[in-house]
Amino acid sequence: MALHPDRNVRGHFHGTPACLSALYRAERYAEIADILQVDTIWPYKRWAVRALAAMGRKAEAIRYAESCRGPWTPDGDVDLVCEEILLSAGMVEEAYERYGLTANRGATYLATFRAVARKYPHKAPRDILADLVGTTPGDEGKWFAAAKEAGLYDEALALAGRTPCDPRTLARAARDLAEVQPAFAVGAGLLALHWLVLGYGYEITGADVWAAYSSTMEAAERSGNPTEIRERIKRLVGGERAGGFVARILGRELGL
Repeated sequence: MALHPDRNVRGHFHGTPACLSALYRAERYAEIADILQVDTIWPYKRWAVRALAAMGRKAEAIRYAESCRGPWTPDGDVDLVCEEILLSAGMVEEAYERYGLTANRGATYLATFRAVARKYPHKAPRDILADLVGTTPGDEGKWFAAAKEAGLYDEALALAGRTPCDPRTLARAARDLAEVQPAFAVGAGLLALHWLVLGYGYEITGADVWAAYSSTMEAAERSGNPTEIRERIKRLVGGERAGGFVARILGRELGL
């Protein structure tokens, strides 16, 4: 009755998900597909998609799932179900192209990159990163951590230089990689100071500014060009607007 075609009969029943799950576990797929021909919500329709796929009607299952999109249906959930169907059919490349980048959204950009890379190990990290960056125009800098984790250091600096990136993230990268990747660490540190000078960062303190500066200079010492880097920092901070926060913190150190 909860899924009756007649709206005057139909009503909410809290046990509907359990009933559909039990039917699916019992492999009564045709019954699920039949009972869910009514206009109902996506959490129920998802069982019909799974039932169709289990019956080998995978193309029909994907078409049905796509038809369920709407303001009350999470696109990511539809993408995930469709991706699973294609992967189960061995259509890995199509799964990646159609749904892989959107079905695996994590809480952070780094988590998203990790999820996609883990699910599609045959794809080169550089290609996955480029594809993901293309899905978020204007947020290129937020993929810095993902690029750094993949060892794509040049790409990481390029992304962080295109749009704002969290200065703390950049400063940590400069600190952590000062010894093993000093040139990258210098670049990350300079970018941290660049975005600090422009006012980016949440609840920035003087300690954050000093951390970015000291990490950059430590990396510069290891790369053999501390005088040059200090002058670059001096010019960078000197270009801050009058009374700027970074200049107040580092002004004496830099002789401004």
